[in-house]
Amino acid sequence: MDVTPEAHARYHRHMSTQTVPVIDISPFLAGERDDVVRQVRDACEGIGFFTIVGHGVEPEIIDDLRENARAFFARPADEKKKVTHPTPGVPRGYRAIGDEGLAYGSGEETPPDLKEVFHMGPPDFPDDAYHTDPAAAAHFIENVYPDAPATYRAAATAYYKRLEKLGETIEEIFARALDLPPDFFRKYTDRQIGALRIIRYPPTDGPALPNQLRAGTHTDYGTFTILLSENRPGGLQVRTRAGEWIDVSTPADAFVINIGDLMMRWTNDRFVSNPHRVAIPPEDAGDAADRLSVVFFHHPNYDAEIACIPTCTDADNPPKYEPVFSGPYRVSMYTATRLEAEKD
Repeated sequence: MDVTPEAHARYHRHMSTQTVPVIDISPFLAGERDDVVRQVRDACEGIGFFTIVGHGVEPEIIDDLRENARAFFARPADEKKKVTHPTPGVPRGYRAIGDEGLAYGSGEETPPDLKEVFHMGPPDFPDDAYHTDPAAAAHFIENVYPDAPATYRAAATAYYKRLEKLGETIEEIFARALDLPPDFFRKYTDRQIGALRIIRYPPTDGPALPNQLRAGTHTDYGTFTILLSENRPGGLQVRTRAGEWIDVSTPADAFVINIGDLMMRWTNDRFVSNPHRVAIPPEDAGDAADRLSVVFFHHPNYDAEIACIPTCTDADNPPKYEPVFSGPYRVSMYTATRLEAEKD
């Protein structure tokens, strides 16, 4: 029986809400854009997640970052704690296992997450009026780096800057998917305040507490997230529109992209910011569950006003959200994820 184009389209839209597609973006980079844009649009309007291959990020940058990150997390606990930012709550430097619970940002009180984190922001920024304005203080903060391994800072900086460039490609794909000029987002992101989180999920030591996860159920706060991870037990899961949790495959050197809350607001819910979590591995997984994830949170300039994109509204679909400014919005969400003991 022949399948009509309409039936095929209905099936494709249904599947886009149930699975995380793997999309080769190398044709887009080579100038053949239409099919990649269509696939990305379907994923963003469906499940809000997709995995990219053919992205062009140099393997040596990825390998160098991973090698340095594993070496850092293998250091003694007291040495790692020296990389903690001196001001409590500042999102820079090291955070030990149990220092945060991401589900707090969704209003859910749970035990702390089972992970340790190195957090950094923009590695280099000028001493000009924009970057030294009082409104910039929460976003352009000097990073805190470990002394060992000696190459850690260089590896993390190179990775951050390369992911910024990849982020520009994703911006252009999104703009085209939304029927906007290709450079639409650049004026909002040319001084972006993205964050890089290098996360180690250690093997579990005995059963977890009730409702405890490696990373609690949450959505991300910014425009989109670029995740580099590993296919190991106890990995990323996303909730489908049907309410089911499915595993997200993270092939070697591929990146998982997901929509953040600001992009969902910007697109008037056309692109969906979907809840996700990092699951507890099986108790018998042992060292195979030792997992490294590197997460780049793309976030617009702190003074960018996020108001409904014109192509995402009409007379029958008015704007659902009041405009917000990028920086204050992120600060409010960071605050919500801190444990009560940290706030005191």
